[in-house]
Amino acid sequence: MSVLDGAALVVIFIIIIAIAAAIVALGSLPGKIARNRGHPYPDAVNAASWIGLATGVFWPVAFIWAFLPVGAGGSAAAGGAPGAELAEMRARLEGLEAEIAQLRAQPAGGAS
Repeated sequence: MSVLDGAALVVIFIIIIAIAAAIVALGSLPGKIARNRGHPYPDAVNAASWIGLATGVFWPVAFIWAFLPVGAGGSAAAGGAPGAELAEMRARLEGLEAEIAQLRAQPAGGAS
């Protein structure tokens, strides 16, 4: 084996290692993004990413899913915590119940 053959073999191994590193980086990217953003299902995003990388179908979906707002469709997407929204709704309900009780306590046909 000549020096040129050995150098070519080293270059081929470096290219193979670089491709493997790129595959690992792409496969784990959506899962890492989901974990950093506090996604409610980071493991599912990670699994969809690896399956998508193997099949070529779900990786873009997993990548987009990782960037969805936390609590999409809920109050966390609007900037509040789900517990805070629940407390606000309870306070509004109690206020409405108090108004109903006041209306029921008034005599029928009386002016307010």
